[in-house]
Amino acid sequence: MGTILGLLGWIIGGAIVGWVASIITGRNAQQGLLGNIVAGIVGAFVGGALYGFLTGNGMNFEWNIGSFLVALVGAVIVLFIWNMISRRA
Repeated sequence: MGTILGLLGWIIGGAIVGWVASIITGRNAQQGLLGNIVAGIVGAFVGGALYGFLTGNGMNFEWNIGSFLVALVGAVIVLFIWNMISRRA
């Protein structure tokens, strides 16, 4: 039961983070719910890896305001890179 709730938390958290990041980057109208979830989850890993690299701390898998902000920064970076790739294509 805990694994299902954890997965559901990642999906909901990823959707929220991805949605806010898509608003910041101007991709909200093009992305949709699945794109928001993917951007949020990938952004959480990217942000966590960057945070760990810059601070020397390990990745944090708890949901709190700090991890939300780290995931948001990561999702904005992911969407910025996606914007750059999609403009060239």
